[in-house]
Amino acid sequence: MVFELHHLTALEQLDWLRRGEVSPTELATHYLDRIDRLDAELGAFTTVTRDAALARAARVESELPKAAPLWGLPVGDKDLWQRAGVRTMFGSRLMRDFVPEESDEIVEAIDAAGAVSLGKTNAPEFGLPAYTESLVAPPARTPWNTSLGAGGSSGGAAVAVAAGLLPVAPGSDGGGSIRIPAAATGLVGLKPSRGRVPSSAGFTSLGGLVVGGALARTVADAALLLDALAGQSRWSVGPPTWNGGAFLNAAMRGEGRFQLGVMTTSPWDGAYEITVSPDAAAALQFARAELDALGHGTEDIALEPDDTYAPAFRTIWQSGAADIPAETPEQLELLEPLTRWLVERGRALGARELGVALQQLSRFERSVIRQFASFDAVMTPSLAMTPRPIGWFDAADGEHNFAQQVQYTPWTSFANVSGLPAITLPVAETAEGLPMGVQLIGRPGREDVLLAIAAQLERRLRWQLRHPPQW
Repeated sequence: MVFELHHLTALEQLDWLRRGEVSPTELATHYLDRIDRLDAELGAFTTVTRDAALARAARVESELPKAAPLWGLPVGDKDLWQRAGVRTMFGSRLMRDFVPEESDEIVEAIDAAGAVSLGKTNAPEFGLPAYTESLVAPPARTPWNTSLGAGGSSGGAAVAVAAGLLPVAPGSDGGGSIRIPAAATGLVGLKPSRGRVPSSAGFTSLGGLVVGGALARTVADAALLLDALAGQSRWSVGPPTWNGGAFLNAAMRGEGRFQLGVMTTSPWDGAYEITVSPDAAAALQFARAELDALGHGTEDIALEPDDTYAPAFRTIWQSGAADIPAETPEQLELLEPLTRWLVERGRALGARELGVALQQLSRFERSVIRQFASFDAVMTPSLAMTPRPIGWFDAADGEHNFAQQVQYTPWTSFANVSGLPAITLPVAETAEGLPMGVQLIGRPGREDVLLAIAAQLERRLRWQLRHPPQW
C-alpha cells in the first residue's frame, strides 16, 4: 500500500503539522480531494466548503499559535450545528436553504482550538433517529459494507473518519448519537460526562441529555479531541485555555487494573423485546476474556428493573421535537413521517407529564450511579445487532420505528440520562467482516479510567490496523 497522509493517526498528523512536515493547507487539500473522489457512495458530507476551508487553513498557519490543541487538523461540523454563512440543514427539507448569521458555541470552540472545518457532516432530521437516512441528503453508509447504514445521529462524522475523509471528528450524543455510528463504522466513540465539554455540556438540553464528544480511529485520537473540546467556552474571559492534555496523557499511559461489571440487561427490557444477537454476544465475551487476560476483574451484573424508564424517556424524546420550527400545514408536510409523529406527540403532552418524566429520569440517574458504584466501569455490547441495512427502519410508523431503535441500541440512552461518561470500542469483526464493539460506562467524571482501559485493549487487539476498502 502506498503511504498517504490519512494513514497517519490524528495525533501523528498534528505532530507533522507542528514540525512543518506538512502544512494545514496541504493536509486540508488531501482530505478535500478524498472527499471529492469517495464521498458520493458514502454520504459522509452534506456540504463541502472547499474555498472556506483552504482560506481557514491559511489563516491558521499565519495567525494561530501552534500550541492550539488541534492546530491545522481538518474536521467537520455536524449538520445540526450552525456555522455563520454556511448552509445548515438540520437533516431536514424544512431547513434546506437556511444559512445562519451566527455560529453555535461548539463550532466556535472547535475553531478556537485551531481546527479547519471542511464542511457539514451528514445527520438525520433534527438529530432525532439512531440512523442517518434523511430525505434531504443521501444516507450515511458504513464503509465496511455500503448497503448498510452508519447509524446516527453523528453518522456522517463517523463515515468520514472510518473512510479516511477526516482524521477525527466531533459529534453530539443525546441517546447514543456518537457511540451508535462509531460502533457501526468500527471507530472509538467517546461520550463525556455531563458538563465536561463547556460548549456542549448537556445542561441546556431537555433532560440534560445532549453532550459533545469525539469519533476517532484510536483511543489517543479520541482523547486528543476531548482535551480540545474540554477547553474554554465563549463565556470564558481572556485568551483561549485548554485542558492541558490530561485525557491524552491517560490514553497514552494506559495504566491501571480495574474492576468491571459485565451486563446485558437494559432499562428497556420490561417494555420491549430485547435480543442480544450472537455477534454482539460474541464480541462482549471476547472483550471480557481479553480484559481478564490483562488482569482486570470482571463480574456479571444486572440492572434493577425500573418500569418508569421507558415511558419517561419516550416522553422526553417526543417533547424534544415539540419546538421544531414547523407551524403551518405546509411546513409540517416538509417533515419526515417519523419527525411529524414526534412533533404531534410532543405538542400534545402537558406540563405535568413532562415534569413527571423528568423527575422519574432524575431518580433513575441516582439509582444507576448507586448500582454501578462498586465498579470502575461497566461493560455492555455497543449494539444489539450488526449495522442495519439502508431502509430497515420503518419510515412511516412512529411506534414501530421507536421500537426498532430501542432494539438496535438498548444500552446507550441510559448513559445520557445518568450523565455518565461512556466509550464504545471496535473489539471484533463478524464472519462477514463487519465491526462489532463493546461499550464501557464509567463513574461520573472518570473519562480517564475509560481511556486507560480502552488503551490497554487497543494495544492488545490493534484494531487501529483494520480499515475498510476505501482506505
